[in-house]
Amino acid sequence: MSKSVPFVVAVASEKGGVGKTTVSTNLAVFLKGLRENLPVAIASFDNHFSVDNMFAIGRHRGRSVSDLFQGTPAGELMQIGEFGVEFMASDHRMTPPGDDPHFLRQALSRSDLSGILILDTRPILDYFTCSALLAADLILVPVKDRASLVNVSSIRRTMNEIGASVERLWLLPSIIDRRLRLRNNMPLDRFLAGSARERDYQVVDTYIAKSPKVEGLATNLTSRVYPVLTHARYTNAYRQFKDLAGFVLGQFDGTDRFVSQCPATDPATIDGPAGPVRRLALECPVCHASTDGGEEYFFQALGTRRRGFVHAKCLQHLAEGTDVEPFLNGGLLAVEMGVDDLVGANGFVLHLFDDEGEKMDEEKVFFDAGTPLQSFLSHASGRSTHEVFRDVLLLGLDPVKARRYADREGYKEFSLLRRRVLRDIFSH
Repeated sequence: MSKSVPFVVAVASEKGGVGKTTVSTNLAVFLKGLRENLPVAIASFDNHFSVDNMFAIGRHRGRSVSDLFQGTPAGELMQIGEFGVEFMASDHRMTPPGDDPHFLRQALSRSDLSGILILDTRPILDYFTCSALLAADLILVPVKDRASLVNVSSIRRTMNEIGASVERLWLLPSIIDRRLRLRNNMPLDRFLAGSARERDYQVVDTYIAKSPKVEGLATNLTSRVYPVLTHARYTNAYRQFKDLAGFVLGQFDGTDRFVSQCPATDPATIDGPAGPVRRLALECPVCHASTDGGEEYFFQALGTRRRGFVHAKCLQHLAEGTDVEPFLNGGLLAVEMGVDDLVGANGFVLHLFDDEGEKMDEEKVFFDAGTPLQSFLSHASGRSTHEVFRDVLLLGLDPVKARRYADREGYKEFSLLRRRVLRDIFSH
């Protein structure tokens, strides 16, 4: 029988005040609420004791998360807490067991934990945070402003240096005041998501709203911290945390549980030949037949990072007689979806660029629900168009370049073009 290991979610940020602990603790509660029989556990490497104040039932046993780094099995340190979430007691005197950041990953591989384990990390890239980054199957980085977005580069650089897979890194706009509007009336969460994708980050398709109600759950006459699930049910944050938990469950369901226990990746190979094709779809999203290197277009969906090829004839036939047809004439086509304030649920915006990333044309296009065009967009992006929050599907319309875009050197060329394109789209 295979030994069970936990799916590890690390919530990390080098900048304080971005809602890291609020995300960690409420995510644990919502995961348990959405999937009651799934084991959910949480531990904090920070010393503010918010985890204890939310989950502790009575007094704890005296052992804490620091014992994990002294060799105590993780399962022995877990205590059953409120809402059915297990937790490790926090400690402000944590000592590294040495200089090997792989210690935590190896310790969890020997544990008897299963389900999902959330690690609330410190706001510094120290030994404990690096250990969490190496152990994680999924890394969530809350960003609330441009400064916190810029700071993410330090996390990505550190991950490359220690051999942690950057494919597991996802950004989450957090503590967002939607009343704040930027240039051209753009909401802050949309600006952060667009700016993050320009920098080639993956972004979760939701955000966590700034809410006095939610902030008050951690500030009251007692030390108790209350969860959004039970004490802020009719706020936007309730729906947003539910969406976030759904995203994490999707990652949990679709990922090899043993990925965190594999040997460390050589930093030099992270962006090697296998990198760009890691999520390469093997069938045409129109006819669902295999793509075999004939006349094809390359595509990439930003939100899911899904990449693949679509038969040129299939797409041309699908677009025949529609408003899309005039756009299939070379260059790069960006299909902007989920822009409800512009086109509603059944529509998208087409942006056509030349091979240098210069805008050539733009048009709003509408379609009927259930049409082949909507089916193509869903299959290409890997999710229903009704679930998308401002995503972009990119189509390289040069069959000669299609296969080159999927290899290491060609993908670098495509990435540069993509950044120019996204900068144009998200600046309006």
